[in-house]
Amino acid sequence: MQALIFDVDGTLADTESAHLDAFNAAFAEVGLDWHWDPVLYTKLLRVAGGKERLMHYWHMVDPEEARGSSVPATIDAVHAIKTRHYAERVRGGGLPLRPGIRRLIDEANAAGVPLAIATTTTPANLDALLEAPLGSDWRKRFAAICDAGTTPVKKPAPDVYLAAIAQLGVEAESCLAIEDSDNGLQAATAAGVPAVITPTAFTSHQHFEEALVVLPSLGDPDEPIQLLPGARHPWVDLEALRRWHHGTLFEAA
Repeated sequence: MQALIFDVDGTLADTESAHLDAFNAAFAEVGLDWHWDPVLYTKLLRVAGGKERLMHYWHMVDPEEARGSSVPATIDAVHAIKTRHYAERVRGGGLPLRPGIRRLIDEANAAGVPLAIATTTTPANLDALLEAPLGSDWRKRFAAICDAGTTPVKKPAPDVYLAAIAQLGVEAESCLAIEDSDNGLQAATAAGVPAVITPTAFTSHQHFEEALVVLPSLGDPDEPIQLLPGARHPWVDLEALRRWHHGTLFEAA
């Protein structure tokens, strides 16, 4: 295992409730009579990307109107407002990182293990989420950052993983991905990267048969998880990830 690749939404932080609130705030601000509840939003998360999700929903509720020439510009405007509302909710540490994320990032940085981000979210969302918990120079912690601004084709396509692998300069099978959804798992798997899954309430019903392991979180000393084979502690560290990664490659050989 030569590098770790992190998804963001749902993986680094449990962001989807904040995204949902931001979408509804944007709808209200522009006068749309749309409102997404958690059940509907869970279904809409099958569509990767905020703008793509808006377009998909518009086709659901009014297919004829959704084909109008002004629709793309409207979606851009609504999504920009949604991004502002999201940033207001998470900036300044308003949304904590999930258990074990900060600890594992610190451990990897100290050990010289390159880190990457492979996400479908926007650069603005990344800055809003990560500046407080990781510092204003948080980007220096990652050897590669691939997002919606650098890789427009969204998961489950493997493009963002392929871009991250290329920037890291390593082989796909020597990386390990940390994801929370089956869209992310499909993207990583299609790129040849084994993945650990830490689902959220929005993704726990999904199927993860191809995952290396599925965990409630990465855990921490004060938030332990059930001990798994290869782990010295009831939380995930680099040693456990290396053992699981090696086992996957050995079984596939």
